[in-house]
Amino acid sequence: MIPSKILILCTGNSCRSHMAEGFLREAAGDSMEVYSAGANPSGYVHPKAIAAMKEIGIDISGHTSKHLEEFLDTGINIVITVCDNAAEACPVFPGKVTRHHWSFPDPAEATGSEEEILAAFREIRDRIQMVFTAYADGFKDGQSA
Repeated sequence: MIPSKILILCTGNSCRSHMAEGFLREAAGDSMEVYSAGANPSGYVHPKAIAAMKEIGIDISGHTSKHLEEFLDTGINIVITVCDNAAEACPVFPGKVTRHHWSFPDPAEATGSEEEILAAFREIRDRIQMVFTAYADGFKDGQSA
């Protein structure tokens, strides 16, 4: 069976989409190919997103910020947007593509002390983990596409 090719999109491709990619890769194994990209990529993965994921044993330090156009002709068959701006900017992908949208606040916009900002990243990480782990479980059980 050919694995599904999933693209997770957000605006900057610096936080939320990388966290979601990390969780899906961890939970899904070989049942899907998972990528992330942005409508307006920041050019980096946010250090606090890397740190928050590392705390729970998922390494996203090797991820890079990419533009969604890199994936238009790659056979993506599932697109998941994790912010409202990306949902609006998402182009039409060729072929039969299933789309999902789960919006999460951008932790990069958090203010306060370093600990308060890191706490915002942890909160969003945990919310993303809950949604994407459940998605991967359902996918493996044949309940999602």
